[in-house]
Amino acid sequence: MIPAAIPFSDLPLPTQAGILCNDPQFQSFAGARTVQSGVQLTATAAAEYLRQICGVTSRRDLATTPAAAERFAALQTEFDAWRGRIAAPR
Repeated sequence: MIPAAIPFSDLPLPTQAGILCNDPQFQSFAGARTVQSGVQLTATAAAEYLRQICGVTSRRDLATTPAAAERFAALQTEFDAWRGRIAAPR
C-alpha cells in the first residue's frame, strides 16, 4: 500500500519554504520583486529573498517565530495571486 501524500499546507513551514524556493515559478516571482526585476533567481537566491522578506536568518525560524510565520503566509498569498491561483490580495 502506498502512503497518501501529505497536503502542502500540512507540511511544516520550513519544509514549505524549502519547496517554494525550489519552484521555478517562485524563483520567477522572487526575481520580479528584486533589484534584478524580471530575472528568474536560482533556488539559493530565492531562499535568500524569502529569508529577507520573512525577517529570518534560517527558514527553520519560520517554525518558532510567529511574526515570521505571518510574513511567510502573506508572501505565499502574494505568490498565489501572482500566479493566478487566487484573486489579488487587497
